[in-house]
Amino acid sequence: MIDVIGVRRLGGFKLELEFSDGTVGVRDFGAILQKSGPMVEPLKDPAYFARVFIEDGALTWPNGYDWDPIALHDEIKAAGLLRQSHAAE
Repeated sequence: MIDVIGVRRLGGFKLELEFSDGTVGVRDFGAILQKSGPMVEPLKDPAYFARVFIEDGALTWPNGYDWDPIALHDEIKAAGLLRQSHAAE
């Protein structure tokens, strides 16, 4: 089981994520601008997007929208953007 244990806002729709396996990676969520639906619409506002927090190991927003931590980890890893955190070294 992999959870998100840390999140840092990098501006726009980019977040740096720290995972429970000691890895860190940056994910650009800009593609969310192309999605539609009542849960996604608020996230298109950068100020609302920045209200992200971690709940039960998943990225979550105030409207209850969340993002699967394992899928995030796998996407960042596949893109070659996952590295060991300095804390884990």
